[in-house]
Formats: sequence, structure tokens, C-alpha cells
Amino acid sequence: MDQLKEFGGNFRVDADLIAYETAREIAVKILNRVERTDSYLDKLLDSELRNSDLTKLDKSFLTELVNGTIRWKLRLDYVISQFYRGDYSKVDINIKNAIRVAIYQIMFLERVPKSAAVNEAVEFVKKLRGQYLANLVNAVLRTTIRKLNVVEYPSIEDDAVRSLATIHSFPQWLVRRFIDRFGVYETEQLLSALNERPRLSIRVNERITPVDTLVTYMEDRGMRVSRAQYLPNFLYVEGLSRIGELESFRAGKFTVQDESAGIVTKLLAPQEGETILDMCAAPGGKTTHILEMTGGKVHLTAVEKYENRAMLIQNLLDRMGYRDVKVKVADGITYSDDTKYDKILIDVPCTGFGVIRKKPDSKWKREPEDIEKLKVIQMSIINNTAKLLKPNGTLVYSTCTIEEEENESVVANFLGDHPEFELEAADNYVERSFVSKRGFVETLPHRHDMDGGFAARLRKVK
Repeated sequence: MDQLKEFGGNFRVDADLIAYETAREIAVKILNRVERTDSYLDKLLDSELRNSDLTKLDKSFLTELVNGTIRWKLRLDYVISQFYRGDYSKVDINIKNAIRVAIYQIMFLERVPKSAAVNEAVEFVKKLRGQYLANLVNAVLRTTIRKLNVVEYPSIEDDAVRSLATIHSFPQWLVRRFIDRFGVYETEQLLSALNERPRLSIRVNERITPVDTLVTYMEDRGMRVSRAQYLPNFLYVEGLSRIGELESFRAGKFTVQDESAGIVTKLLAPQEGETILDMCAAPGGKTTHILEMTGGKVHLTAVEKYENRAMLIQNLLDRMGYRDVKVKVADGITYSDDTKYDKILIDVPCTGFGVIRKKPDSKWKREPEDIEKLKVIQMSIINNTAKLLKPNGTLVYSTCTIEEEENESVVANFLGDHPEFELEAADNYVERSFVSKRGFVETLPHRHDMDGGFAARLRKVK
């Protein structure tokens, strides 16, 4: 095994010259780009799924491989380091990710034959570097299979942060923050929940179809459907793929949205005839939910900073059959218009730590300093947008993160600077189990089995 030191050194492979053909090889290609660039996993994966010639089954396998390997990257690297001799950090990125993909299958995918995971990784490396390095990769993988059950992880008693970070595959700085807030035991529950494969949650557009009718439609097509626990027009669906090909989806009978996002719109409590501003509105889930809750009988403006994301809102509105919504491209920090709004919803940019299940790369993309940088942006958006609210109007501030600096702290600072606003108790509008002692909406994956998020309802009292 000492020969594995030769994995490192100055070996480089030009990715443009490599033919990535199978699902496992394309997974390596995507993982390379996530690691080398600022590109986000979901966008890279979506592009490959749309443009590749893979079968439906292989596309599903590819999705599992990239999400799972990213999700468990730190733990995979820890295991690999037990059997790899040499400087693992210097291994060529193609070979490193080929090993990771194979180890992920060995550790987490029971239905995949371990021999298949090993053989394809070995053949891929052979195509890149020849038989010699392929033999070395084969040795690492087969040694891992034999000795996986004797791998010792850092002890939680000796170092809780390092132990939980390694076992659950999270950055140590983030685990430390969670422990400071939740304690060791609940942090372990939270990390486990954030590592679960996300369930597909959809919101039924009851304006055009009853929930029961859509349930029957999906079950007749072999999907498994269960009712959401808290919101009656939300469903969890298994076996739903190629959503865009479903007639019911194209007809606007449902859209993909997590139940936690629906709770935010419920907190806003839009009413017919109101003038409403949806700030930072893309991709438009809450925008269309507002319209559904009011039968479309509101004067609604949706604002999004980036034109391509504003197009997502418009496309969703078109599919759902709404024509009278103003969609504007503008920055929430500087946006202004002549309208005074009855209600404003601000879903600010955030670290996204509440949706790690859906976006596992986000835990590796963020750094500690991002929290403070985003807080500055969040404060700027709420301070500016609040100017557009009528007296006695309602403002809902929301995020999809669970970080107090981006949530309670922003609201506290805003209320300190704006005595004309007061916090309204959220339990007057949503299920009490979501409401914190301070009166905020707070959903947590390990407590509520949905995405993590935060929302506060503020009223302009003068």
C-alpha cells in the first residue's frame, strides 16, 4: 500500500479531454465542478439530466450519487484516509471523486453490488491513467470493503465537535455553532435530520383541482402519496419523476414547495383586495400561494434581483394561470415605487442551513464570515422595504436558515431602529408547535420533519 503515495505528486488530467459516459463517471464530472468552481450542485445536476442520454433509471442513480457523495464527503474522506497511504489532499480530483463515489456506494447503497462500485471506479481510473493506478485504486477500495466495520471514529466524549462533524459529515465550525445553541444531544438529532434524503413536498392548487382528485391521479400512476401533517393542501409524493411531463403539473394543478414555506405564507394571512409586495420572490412558490389563498383577488407585485430568477416567477405564474401580477427585476436594498402596501413579505437571501437536505453542497460552500455578511444585506433589505408599508400594515420577514444572527437578531435590530413596528404573536396565525417562546415561527428538521426556516410577523402601528 506504500505505493499509493504515487497517487499524489504533479499528476493532472485535463477534464476537457475526458469522456464522462456512465452515471458514475458523470457524477465524478459534476463533483469536480462543484469542488473547483462556485457552481451549485442543483444547477449542474439539472443541466446534466436535461442534456444527457442516460436512461430514466440511470438519471435517478446519478442524482443519488452526486447528492449522497456531497452530503457525506467529510465522512467518506475520513474512511478513505484510513486505508490510503500518502497525501490524500494532492490526489488528482478525478481520481479522488471516483474513489469517493465508489466508497459512497459501498457504505450507503445496499442495493448496489460492491463489486460493481469497485469495478467501474477501477475502469474509469484505468481509462484516465492506465492499469498501474487502476490497480492501486482497486486495492484501496477492496481494503475498505474488508475493514470498513473496524473503522474507529473520533469519540464524542473526547471531542464532541470533531466526532459529530466526522460521523455526520459537517464542517466543524458549523457543528460548534449548533452545539452552542442546541447542546450535543439535540445537535446530533439535527445533523441526522439534515442528512436525510429529502421528501418531495407539493402544494395542490385547490383553485382548479381538489386535493383528493390529485391524490387519485397520482396513485393511479403508481406514486405513493401521503398527506402533510399541518397544511391540508400539501402532499408528500414518492415515485414522482419527470415532473414536467405530467399533464397535471403542466396544467398548474400543483407545484413543488416545502410545507415550511407554506407556513410562512399562512403567517402573512393575505386577504382578498389587499395590495401585497413579495420581495426577493423567486422562484415564486410563496407568490403563487398568496394568489391561491386569495383566489387571485389581490394586487400583487413580485420583486426579484436577478432577471433569470424573475423569469422563474413569471414561468410559474403562467403555468398556474395567473395573469395580473407585476413581476419586477430590482434589488431589494434600493427598490422603491409609489405604492403603499397593505402587506409585505420579505424572504431574504440567507445561508440556507435549514434546507441542507435539499442542497447538501451549501454546508461546504459557506464560511463563518458569510453569516455576518448576509446579516448586513438582510438588514438593508428590510430597512428599505419597510418604507413601502402602510400604517397598520403587516410585514413578514422570513429565511430558510436556522441561524439566530440572520433571524431573531435581524428582527430585534429592526425593531430597535423602528419603534413604529411591533412583533405580532405568530400563534394567532399558525400551528402553535412552530412558534418559539419569543413569538417567532421556527421550523426545525429534527422537530417538525420539514425544512428549517424562520419567520416573524411585524405590524406597523403608527
